[in-house]
Amino acid sequence: MKSRISLVAANWKMNGSRAANAAWLEAFGALRERPTCEVVLCAPAVYLAELAAAAAAQRIAIGAQDVSERAPGAFTGDVAAAMVADVGCSWVIVGHSERRQLHGESDDVVAAKASAAVAAGLRPIVCVGEALSEREAGTTLAIVQRQLDAVIARIGVEGLARGALAYEPVWAIGTGRTATPQQAQEVHAALRARVAEHSAVAQELRILYGGSVKPANAAELFGQRDIDGGLIGGASLIAKDFAAICAAARG
Repeated sequence: MKSRISLVAANWKMNGSRAANAAWLEAFGALRERPTCEVVLCAPAVYLAELAAAAAAQRIAIGAQDVSERAPGAFTGDVAAAMVADVGCSWVIVGHSERRQLHGESDDVVAAKASAAVAAGLRPIVCVGEALSEREAGTTLAIVQRQLDAVIARIGVEGLARGALAYEPVWAIGTGRTATPQQAQEVHAALRARVAEHSAVAQELRILYGGSVKPANAAELFGQRDIDGGLIGGASLIAKDFAAICAAARG
């Protein structure tokens, strides 16, 4: 029996509108069973303040999808960690594969963003994952451990444990393909073992799985020993599906 309380985070990516967001919250509130896990909603930056006010009554925490590694200053278009915290966020995703791929974020940049988040009092969801070519080459564990090590070097295990780690195989994001529960568990166990090399806090660290999680596969994935919930992309846009995924994640 896992002692860790499950965490399920919605990543809406670049989707939403004020009307759609309000409808989603209303629908999710009506569908959600008695809370059995911690829920975080990560939305586009322009909606964060409004969502933070609206979601509090439903015991939903709000998170940003990204944050600048820099302190406030002359960085047009960036959003500082302190600003994200100021509008009511408690979480932030850093290192999502789309940021790494589309924006060229290196391991060092991701680590710097995690550091900025922790310094501002935010709880980072640190993403790691491999491409299909890397999995086929048998380098999955080397890739995710390298990404993890860069973050630990900046914020330590304790900083990481304030938030969560998310394993998201790049080849399973938005493709409909999903790692088998056994494949996901293997990587999650290896990540926990890597953290355990530094501290016993590894047993309390929540490690999420992200990659085409749906109501149909959520229970089996979340039932694995080292999978403590999910970082949910496309399925989180449909309140009914997200509520079903949350129901599959027991505390």
